[in-house]
Amino acid sequence: MIKISIIIPVLNESGCIEENLRWLQLLRQNGHEVIVVDGGSTDNTMKIASHYADKVIAHDQGRALQMNAGATAASGDLFLFVHADTRLPALVDHLLRATAIDNEKFWGFFRVRLSGKSVLFRIIEFFMNQRSRLGKTGTGDQALFVTRNLFRQVNGYDEIPLMEDIAICKKLKKLSQPIYMNMPVLTSSRKWEAQGVISTVLLMWRLRLAYFLGVNPSLLAKKYYG
Repeated sequence: MIKISIIIPVLNESGCIEENLRWLQLLRQNGHEVIVVDGGSTDNTMKIASHYADKVIAHDQGRALQMNAGATAASGDLFLFVHADTRLPALVDHLLRATAIDNEKFWGFFRVRLSGKSVLFRIIEFFMNQRSRLGKTGTGDQALFVTRNLFRQVNGYDEIPLMEDIAICKKLKKLSQPIYMNMPVLTSSRKWEAQGVISTVLLMWRLRLAYFLGVNPSLLAKKYYG
């Protein structure tokens, strides 16, 4: 049986972490593990997570740093990296097991669905999914999965403050082609709603273009996180 390690980097997520961790309890009952890696929360995130996760790790802030720390502590055969505000589909373990049988270079990501009700979010979803499917590059919102052996082969995430998901996909594509899971994960649209849908989309396009043109991710992170 393939054991899955669900690795969740968090920072001040007390508002949503409990609901999403409750959703993962069936996976724990089925023999998988949930690892929460906290980047220095000042709220009750770690306390809440301790009731629902197999391991809660305090680590330096930075999503790439936290996910690498979670992978180091993981005991599973397959790593599944999930944002705190992203909900996995039901029976995700059965879906991944069925696809990953005897494939040591198995990796990929899910189709995304945003939680917002506006038609604008349906348009954003469409273009996000088309871009990731055709470009064979997933974002952190799409719950990246990768076998332990393949993750180690590429030395995990580059420890950069932004675009770590794009960077690891680039490395992984050199070794094998990704699996695109058509079953969607549900990701919160809170960032778009808080900062404005159009302005957030334009910001992400500018940052992605700048990254491909070679701009230092540290400078991009300052613009993204403000």
